[in-house]
Amino acid sequence: MLILIIRPDAWNFPLLLHVLGAMLMVGALVLAGSALLVAWRDGSATMLRLGYRSLLLGVVPSWFLMRAGAEWIASKEHLENSNASWVGIGFSTADGGALFIIIATVLAGFAMRRAAKREGASGLGRASAVLIGVLVVGYVVAIWAMTTKPV
Repeated sequence: MLILIIRPDAWNFPLLLHVLGAMLMVGALVLAGSALLVAWRDGSATMLRLGYRSLLLGVVPSWFLMRAGAEWIASKEHLENSNASWVGIGFSTADGGALFIIIATVLAGFAMRRAAKREGASGLGRASAVLIGVLVVGYVVAIWAMTTKPV
């Protein structure tokens, strides 16, 4: 027996905002992580600045877009109190990731300032790169959960 489920048109825009925000956030995280890894290897202040700015101007705003879209689509689909595991994975990854994003952005900012003063980036840029790596792994798991919707 085949059951066809069609999403109402009213759900399309909130879902678009959620997916767009998530894609922009993961892309900006990969950019920031790559730049900070290159800076880790050769101590480039330019790459530290790119990593910090991509976190500040790319990841943070796109997190808000992703999270706002998630709340909006969850309210449209009446998933606020859902026991579905994929909803829990998505919300916990987004909320826990916010803390990691803030910490990584602050650490990258301090690393950029130290590098500008010629004091060396020490471990701050490296710590930020590691946090970003953890975030990317977490968000890949969330993407898997959102697309496969395990029970």
